[in-house]
Amino acid sequence: MNTIEIIFWLFLFVVFYTYLGYGIFLYFLVLIKECFVKKIVVPSAFTDLPEVTLLIAAYNEEDIVDDKMLNTRSLDYPKEKLKVVWITDGTTDASNDILASYNEVQVLYEPARQGKTAALNRAIPYIKSPIVVFTDANTMLNSLAIMEIVNAFRDVKTGCVAGEKRIATKEKESASSGGEGIYWKYESTLKSLDSRLYSAVGAAGELFAIRRVLFEKMDKDTLLDDFILSMKIAMKGYKICYCSNAYAIESGTLNMAEEKKRKIRIAAGGVQSVYRLAPLLNVFKYGVLSFQYFSHRVLRWTITPVLLFLLLPVNVAIVISNNSILYSILLFMQILFYSLALLGKYYEGKELKNKFIFIPHYFLFMNLNVVKGFFYLLKKKRGDGTWDKSQRMKN
Repeated sequence: MNTIEIIFWLFLFVVFYTYLGYGIFLYFLVLIKECFVKKIVVPSAFTDLPEVTLLIAAYNEEDIVDDKMLNTRSLDYPKEKLKVVWITDGTTDASNDILASYNEVQVLYEPARQGKTAALNRAIPYIKSPIVVFTDANTMLNSLAIMEIVNAFRDVKTGCVAGEKRIATKEKESASSGGEGIYWKYESTLKSLDSRLYSAVGAAGELFAIRRVLFEKMDKDTLLDDFILSMKIAMKGYKICYCSNAYAIESGTLNMAEEKKRKIRIAAGGVQSVYRLAPLLNVFKYGVLSFQYFSHRVLRWTITPVLLFLLLPVNVAIVISNNSILYSILLFMQILFYSLALLGKYYEGKELKNKFIFIPHYFLFMNLNVVKGFFYLLKKKRGDGTWDKSQRMKN
């Protein structure tokens, strides 16, 4: 085997491990752990239901405020113990006027818009509840979400609880909503396995909660506040518990152009996070958490997308220099995959019942935007934590 062949197999292994291999390996690790390690009953962090604050960071969300408040009022948790706080810094529409009609809501507002992270930094000092639940204005929670989250905090080792993000499904799906929905189902499975092994790797801003005393102020230009905040808590020795019984439902992205904006920002935030969480790569200090973080996040946000796109030209070079049946088959499979991606792109603006046709297209689209995210981060002005939100489909 010559050098270029070794490079090809190395690239292929990293790509396979990142997107499938880690999940398979994780599944067997959890299976072994749960067969041989007995679940330890830990003392409860509290004896009675604690006060909880639902913190909603919003910017120009007048169209959704009433729906969100209707959903909030439907949450099955003692009303006297559930505080509702909206922080609407920079908002210029009628959101604050609408919220003024809800007596149970505390609104924090400043005219200057500095981004979501700056808003969260500003809001936390006003909150006295021991548990803070973060959610977005455009996501609807299941009625038992708060109760399920609180139950997860009964374990004193739990510092953060990550809820499940679900994409509202329709009979027919577009490339953006269909691809996003499938991605989040797979991602939810990985998060659940991570949590069962040791700790979930990060939380999604649509729904997660922390112990207020563990909040750590973040740089206001932080792009992935939910991920940075949750992982900083994990680095303190606490666990991120994944709670699938507490979930947030949101509509799929309107189209691929809107999904592109979101994916590039997330990818840029991922690269930023790898840099800012560099100490977490020390496996001798963080052990299993470091292994999970590297396998589940770092590879996806750094080298794997690049290696994925290099596989094709490297494969072509091998076939040209070595007319091997094996490498010819592998090249054919790659060309077929890219062809299916082009087919998915052709149907991009259409809604289809068979949403699995969008998987190759969405997969390549997602990885291409990781590369674009790196350049986005280079151009992003330091200190600016604002971003343009993606439009979502109407229910």
